[in-house]
Amino acid sequence: MKIKQLSIFLENKKGRMRNALDVLADAGFNIRALSIADTSDFGILRLIVPNPDEAKEILEKNNFVVKTGYVIAVEMSDQPGGLSTILGILDDSDINLDYLYAFVDEKEERAIVLLHPEDIDAGVEALKMGKATIIPSEDVYNW
Repeated sequence: MKIKQLSIFLENKKGRMRNALDVLADAGFNIRALSIADTSDFGILRLIVPNPDEAKEILEKNNFVVKTGYVIAVEMSDQPGGLSTILGILDDSDINLDYLYAFVDEKEERAIVLLHPEDIDAGVEALKMGKATIIPSEDVYNW
């Protein structure tokens, strides 16, 4: 139920994000989802890739600082209010989110949100109880 995510810490200077992405591309990794958050000094590039442990190792060999963590992939309605419905399930269970990112899976004609609650296991349980459709990791890695 949990999806392993890579968080790559990048200096906020020209070309650094591209360098990280080139390392992954050269190693044959296809990025399934990504998000970037930045400050004036650094950025955090969050990625979902197949074989995240292998990708982490390759990035670290190329002098990137990488942390692994987990997110929950949830299917949501691709119409106004779809995300609000998912967030309502978490709010009703007093589950706080650290961050999220979303995208449309055109192949399956569905919208997906990747959620990182403060307590990942409680988030999974709340979403199950709320009848949300949680997408298994193998499906996410093979999009």
